[in-house]
Amino acid sequence: MKRENRWVYVVLGAAILMFAGVIYAWSVVSGPIAAEFAAWSKAGLSLTFTIAMICFCLGSLGAGFLTPRTSPRANLWVSALLFLAGFFISSRTQSLAGLYLGFGVLAGFGSGIAYNIVVSGVTKWYPEKQGLVSGILLMGFGIGSFLIGKVFQACTPDAVGAWRTSFVYIGAVTAAVIFVCGTFLKRPEAGAGPGTDSGSKNGGDFKTGEMLKTPSFWLYYFWAIVLTAAGLAVISQASGIVREISPSVSGGTMATIVGLISVFNGAGRIVFGGMFDRLGRARTMMTVNLLFVLTAGVLLLTLKTHSTVLLTAGFIITGLAYSGIPPTNSAFISRYYGQKHFPLNYPVVNTNMLFSSFGSAIAGSLYDGSGTYVSTFLMIAVCAVLGILSALGISAADRHAKQS
Repeated sequence: MKRENRWVYVVLGAAILMFAGVIYAWSVVSGPIAAEFAAWSKAGLSLTFTIAMICFCLGSLGAGFLTPRTSPRANLWVSALLFLAGFFISSRTQSLAGLYLGFGVLAGFGSGIAYNIVVSGVTKWYPEKQGLVSGILLMGFGIGSFLIGKVFQACTPDAVGAWRTSFVYIGAVTAAVIFVCGTFLKRPEAGAGPGTDSGSKNGGDFKTGEMLKTPSFWLYYFWAIVLTAAGLAVISQASGIVREISPSVSGGTMATIVGLISVFNGAGRIVFGGMFDRLGRARTMMTVNLLFVLTAGVLLLTLKTHSTVLLTAGFIITGLAYSGIPPTNSAFISRYYGQKHFPLNYPVVNTNMLFSSFGSAIAGSLYDGSGTYVSTFLMIAVCAVLGILSALGISAADRHAKQS
């Protein structure tokens, strides 16, 4: 495979992840569901997104085990079928259980499989640009929810139950894109492209068990948990936050404001991926930490001012802050532990979402208990402080390792 043709796989991968990221459109697509089933609590409905995040992690981890034994094509075809079945079941549900199964379990698993297969496969074509390429791929994953959310808003009538037809179409189109693009995606053969020396910071390629014995991994894992939880708390409740700040805002305007999180979440992933390549882990992580501090401060201020402009700025900062986590996950695992065992090591770090996904459910519960999002924004501030401490801990562990 000629080096200049590697970008074909980046394009295919970004297209797949753009549609696989549909689960992040939950805040928008759940609005009509909540309107039809007004008796369902916010916490109960939010649990759908939590389940989707948990199953996303499990699907990604499962794909990591299967990668050495199966082709990317086979895994992506399974992902397509899971999306098709998941959205069809969701479109027919009359209960939270059906929503949990369709959107939460099946679509969540499908998204996780696609995510790992694409990121672990395509980045192997670019061992010299891990951060940048993973950022480009993950931009597709982040921005997909915005585009799909806008299409959903535009094509779904206000009539009760109209969302069901839209769900069928979303599932069918998502499955078709993943199936077709997945047919042409492949891993590089030995010797294809530029040199493949992993050049890990810790020296050599670490197996998963070896990686789990390093303090840096656990400090980073905790960082990913607390900051992902902070980001998901806003993402999952974004529509509700808009309603509290501006109760009279139209559905189209709401989708635009909420969608800005996805836009800047997508664009920021390229920025942070490139930042990791150029400036390293410490500066990248600290920038993400400080953006979350700013997120909490700006969103708290919106509750005082009820300013839509300020809220828009808060959502933009939220998107940028959250965008720094996924490419840093990928680049950190590659840089510290090598490429050889990346397909399994990478989904292991992504299991942080088994814990951080409860950020959305906690945010819903905090709102149900207080009737305001003040406590949610304070939770984000606490998570940001913990993130700063974790990042400093990794730097200390690195210094200790050099002295040993």
